[in-house]
Amino acid sequence: MVQSESIEAFYKRNEINNGIKPPSLEDLKKGQGHLNVFRREDFCKGRVSPYNRRDFYKVSLVIGRGTLYYANQGIVVDRDALLFSNPTIPYSWEPSGPQCGYFCLFTENYMDARSLNDANLFRPGGTPVFFPEPGQVAKIGEIFEKMLVELDSDYIYKYDVLRNYLSLVLHEALKLQPADSYFQHTNGSARIANLFIELLERQFPIDTPDHVLRFKKATDYASRLSVHVNHLNRAVKEATGKTTTEHIADRITTEAKALLRHTDWNVSEIAYSLGFEYPAYFNNFFKKQTDQTPRSFRQ
Repeated sequence: MVQSESIEAFYKRNEINNGIKPPSLEDLKKGQGHLNVFRREDFCKGRVSPYNRRDFYKVSLVIGRGTLYYANQGIVVDRDALLFSNPTIPYSWEPSGPQCGYFCLFTENYMDARSLNDANLFRPGGTPVFFPEPGQVAKIGEIFEKMLVELDSDYIYKYDVLRNYLSLVLHEALKLQPADSYFQHTNGSARIANLFIELLERQFPIDTPDHVLRFKKATDYASRLSVHVNHLNRAVKEATGKTTTEHIADRITTEAKALLRHTDWNVSEIAYSLGFEYPAYFNNFFKKQTDQTPRSFRQ
């Protein structure tokens, strides 16, 4: 079962395992968000990290070897790497041998990671692993060291400085991508389609049975994006080759499969969380999409 780990739970787990003292709940809940930086050797002591979603973003400079289990795939990391994790995708790290390097975790209200999603750093379905050259590893490591020094300072605006250092790390990662991997809005249709996909993805993951999908129809998205539904449908079809309704159905089906596989929620709870008023409606939808009933898929 894939669970979601809150930032409070992260600190509690590592206070027990590593002696890391958590910040106060008041500090975590402040409107400016939260950021912290750590050395990986204080955490990676041969243990496999839990395969969970987290409710925070994480950027890691991995100096060491291991395997990243990310979504439904495993990625062997056989040289120094930058890893990017977002709250949507579950992940786990299985270390192999000595581990060092750094990682930075931050909440979305600390830094709007969506501004860099187009470059696939945090976008679901993007590339979570980058392999910098040795010179770049040293440069990025120096930035993390400066972050650690700044974190320990008494400077009143240190979190503004840390935000800038984090931006430098993210931009170093962007430089590692080939030019054709950057997302470019070639026309208005591409821009609208991208906004639609982003809004669709931001509704997931579903973490509790009480979470109910807010936007279920093309008209819901059109209203949220302040465009006519016909214009939205044309733009999405032109940019992606699929209709708005097909995108919504595919994403709901993907989440339904994850919930059936990885939770013990009953079918009625899953149906409700995905926006279906009655379980029968969900059963019919799921069977149409997969040729299986939810119960047979789970079994």
